[in-house]
Amino acid sequence: MATPFFNKKEDPFHPRPLNPNAAALGAAQAATLAAAANTAAAATAANQPAPVAKETESKLTVGPNIKLKGVEITDCDTLVVEGSVEATMDSRVIQISERGSFKGSAEIDIAEIRGEFDGTLTVRQKLVIYSTGKVTGKIRYGKVVIEEGGQLSGEIEFGTAPARQPATTVRPGLQVHSNVG
Repeated sequence: MATPFFNKKEDPFHPRPLNPNAAALGAAQAATLAAAANTAAAATAANQPAPVAKETESKLTVGPNIKLKGVEITDCDTLVVEGSVEATMDSRVIQISERGSFKGSAEIDIAEIRGEFDGTLTVRQKLVIYSTGKVTGKIRYGKVVIEEGGQLSGEIEFGTAPARQPATTVRPGLQVHSNVG
């Protein structure tokens, strides 16, 4: 079997040693070194819990000056919008930067808005509108935090299920302010 280094053949029955210095050591020294390494690894493993496999999160970042239009975003844990997005999505987290904008429909667990959102937004857990953020359209939320200067306008409903009674309507241009302490 050829290795990528210098076209040397590697004997599958005598693979290269993991420790490059082990070849220079005598057989007894190499065995002692390997036994010591195994003992140290076993002692370390006994004192520490087994590593937990961390699930990888899927994250989509739409960078500055990028326009993403006419798509349906699925299986995305976190969407970071620094450019412009026109889409429909169902995700866990959306983060819109100060220069970012999202237009369309989104069902989200947590929304952090520093830029602009225009459309239908359902936030199952927490909607945070920062001082530079502007959210317009049909909005439903579980909890809301609005920094002073943040804007929220349109048809606003508390709760993520459609209400039986008519929703509160905020007049366009009316700013809702809240101090975050």
